[in-house]
Amino acid sequence: MKQKDLYFLKRWGDGYFDVSPEGNILVKPGRTKKSGDLYKLVQTLVAQGIEPPILIRFNEVLKSSIHSLHKAFSHAIKEYSYRSRHCMAYPVKVNPQRSVVECVEKYGRQFKMGLEVGSKPELIAVLTLDNHPESLLLCNGYKDSEYISLALMARKLGKRAIIIIEQPYELKLVLEMALKLSVEPEIGFRMKIASPGAGRWQSSSGDHAKFGLFTYEIVECMQTLKVKGKEQWLKLLHFHIGSQQTTIESIKSALNEASRMYTEIAKNYPTLSFFDVGGGLAVDYDGTRSQNDSSMNYTMEEYARNVVSVIGEACVQANVADPVIITESGRAIVSRHSVLIVEVIDVTSSTDLSVNSEIACSHPILETLTAALNEVSFENCREIFHDCQELKDKILTEFVGGQLSLEERALAEKVYRLLLMKIHDLCKQQGEVPEEMEFLDRFLLETYFCNFSVFQSLPDSWAINQLFPVMPIHRLDEPPEHCGVLADLTCDSDGKIDTFIGKKMAAKFLNLHKYHQEGAYYIGIFLVGAYQEILGGLHNLFGDTNVVHAELSSNGTWKLSKLVEGDTVEEVLHYAQYNTEKQMEQLYVKVEESVKAGRLTLLESAQVKKKFKQALESYTYLIT
Repeated sequence: MKQKDLYFLKRWGDGYFDVSPEGNILVKPGRTKKSGDLYKLVQTLVAQGIEPPILIRFNEVLKSSIHSLHKAFSHAIKEYSYRSRHCMAYPVKVNPQRSVVECVEKYGRQFKMGLEVGSKPELIAVLTLDNHPESLLLCNGYKDSEYISLALMARKLGKRAIIIIEQPYELKLVLEMALKLSVEPEIGFRMKIASPGAGRWQSSSGDHAKFGLFTYEIVECMQTLKVKGKEQWLKLLHFHIGSQQTTIESIKSALNEASRMYTEIAKNYPTLSFFDVGGGLAVDYDGTRSQNDSSMNYTMEEYARNVVSVIGEACVQANVADPVIITESGRAIVSRHSVLIVEVIDVTSSTDLSVNSEIACSHPILETLTAALNEVSFENCREIFHDCQELKDKILTEFVGGQLSLEERALAEKVYRLLLMKIHDLCKQQGEVPEEMEFLDRFLLETYFCNFSVFQSLPDSWAINQLFPVMPIHRLDEPPEHCGVLADLTCDSDGKIDTFIGKKMAAKFLNLHKYHQEGAYYIGIFLVGAYQEILGGLHNLFGDTNVVHAELSSNGTWKLSKLVEGDTVEEVLHYAQYNTEKQMEQLYVKVEESVKAGRLTLLESAQVKKKFKQALESYTYLIT
């Protein structure tokens, strides 16, 4: 089996990744023949002092994703003779890093791509960006008077801000603030969709959804506008069924409901001209094209065709103008453009156990285990396995009872583990693993310790069991003969990745190569561009990783367009409200006391001060 098939790269890579004849991962930013070697890029970064963990953003993959979404809707609009256009809006919450938002703006400018903000800080973050003058600024989320004032002032700054009413009280605030600031705003209503969603975020819709107006609230808000003579303010209807919708059926159902709502409102409010279908377009993280939470049973093109056809048909039947369709497909735009590179720093390996020189003990348990190790074969391995399970319990019983010494217990456990490994190998060679031995795959797993924090860089892996594609980025010309899981640096048992992409269902281990301490072994975690950076936490005070933006030149070499250095120890201590200047002062006092007490020499005191200062300025992760 080719290694890219072993890791299902073709399934989830979507044409952006391949494997070179040398066994290295290739990145194909435009999904063309032009590619760059990811392993060589990492080697170059390390040579420049940019240590793993490193988050690498491929700007051209981001560009390609935007173009793909635009193309899918353009084809659908042409196919169904839709009488308006499609407009993309990037939800800032998905990845609000300035360099990412600026890339989205750059590559989406020709399509007049807008932005969607869900809070006052997000609005402030993007207020000064140089957007296309015709792009939309959609203002969602809970709002106070200050948020609404900023949105109204954005109109005076030349931005087409549309305030989307999520709760009835917000309309009252808009009416008050617009009068004070002498601004004629544009507003939208967010409807509370009744149709159920699918996947992990299906609770985003329904009667108990967090956001949106009930039908009767929308009617009351429309009446308020009519009474105030402000019907012309209403420009947009919005709904959101939930992120990562795994089935096209749930999307169709929501579209049918929302389209009916749109046409009913549009009959009486002709200024209504935008229909925002929100997010929901999924990313196929595991490549199974299924209803799994980390997958989707449809394509981007199918999604576009359904959105356009359902809305278009509803408008024709109701005899209203086709609206501008707005999509907020943030996950689909940014997920694929980021790859996290981590380095393996150690392995808890059982393959290197050696006991031949030690098997000289005459304890009955050891004699039985040793004999079994020498005699085991495919024909008798099942019987020996059953016998050994009893011996495993005896080892502990006799140790606790004092009949087995510490050294004897250690040796017995070694031989027992070697025996299980041998039985496991015999069964796999024959292609037949008895049911009672299936647990050996998990029992004999090796733990590959990696220089990163799951809580900082992959919070969804820990919090919601999100599957991400994981595989070595080099040595793919060698068969990976070890089965392992990944553990991070944190002092937390949850700091690990132990679920991986499988053939149909998730796998409990990853195929990995033998770890050599004298050479670096790098693992890539793919499709991490959405949500992971901003949701990351400072567990154990591990901070943001180094980030680079890499672009591929015409000759296939990499150039770095941007470097964002990861957090230093001093920076994360400030986040946790430590005053490092005061800490330095306190250290100097303790050093002087230690010198006077004779615990430190003058030279040692200088070394302690220097080391402490260097540590404050260093990367929070290990420097290998």
